[in-house]
Amino acid sequence: MSILVNENTRLLIQGLTGREGTFHGLRCLEYGTNLVAGATPGRGGTVWEGKVPVFNTVKGAVGETGANAALIFVPAAFAADAILESADAGIPLIACITEGIPVMDMVHVLRYLQDKPTHLIGPNCPGLISPEGRCKMGIMPGNIHTPGRVGVISRSGTLTYEAVNQLTTLGIGQSTCVGIGGDPLIGTSFVDLLQLFQEDSETEAVVLIGEIGGTKEQEAAEYIRSHFTKPVIALVVGTTAPPGRRMGHAGAIITGSAGQASEKVRALREAGAHIVPSPAEIGSTAKRVLG
Repeated sequence: MSILVNENTRLLIQGLTGREGTFHGLRCLEYGTNLVAGATPGRGGTVWEGKVPVFNTVKGAVGETGANAALIFVPAAFAADAILESADAGIPLIACITEGIPVMDMVHVLRYLQDKPTHLIGPNCPGLISPEGRCKMGIMPGNIHTPGRVGVISRSGTLTYEAVNQLTTLGIGQSTCVGIGGDPLIGTSFVDLLQLFQEDSETEAVVLIGEIGGTKEQEAAEYIRSHFTKPVIALVVGTTAPPGRRMGHAGAIITGSAGQASEKVRALREAGAHIVPSPAEIGSTAKRVLG
């Protein structure tokens, strides 16, 4: 099975008519995603690429098409409002690709979503894909994925693709792959997704990819120790990163000992995770663990 997205997902793209929305919208369609609507203010009533109706508002799109997931390609200055618009329209799953959303905007968004039945993936993420359910809701290359029973969760988009490619090359398929995003404030955590994979009877193991900064990996380790019963293959990158310097992602900055890769690796190892020694060995470690 898969988590969050599957063949019943009815996708809406905010910013579908822009350059990035058009490019990745076409890739989602090619993969088999049921893309039912776009939302771009001022473009309502048009038909994108001769295939998909465009609406001025998300609420209008949901009412007409029954969209139940939103993928956001909106500039950073307007992305927080785009997330709120989808949440207000009752969309239960939102993935925001946008990078560079101001931190205070995300403080407001996350506070607003606290009492809403909405899963927010990201921002600053590649989205998510279910090879089993043939649904791609993001910017990842669909051709490297293959259906199977291993879940993938990662803070790094590029390393998500690398992990998937190694798994597929070794004949290890994936149930769902999720890039949670590299910003300091994101909507869905490692723990949230581990809970969903724990409940999915057809996911047999999880590959988890972390990086320096914050305590998300330690929180995941505590959940793995207490509640997760399936094998976890874990990689934490950034062992040579100097303290106080941001490395790539806005959230990848060591501001205390807990943010160091060594501390995250220690916590995950003590929780029973199988530690991957280097990015080049994600697939081989998973194959050894799975037998």
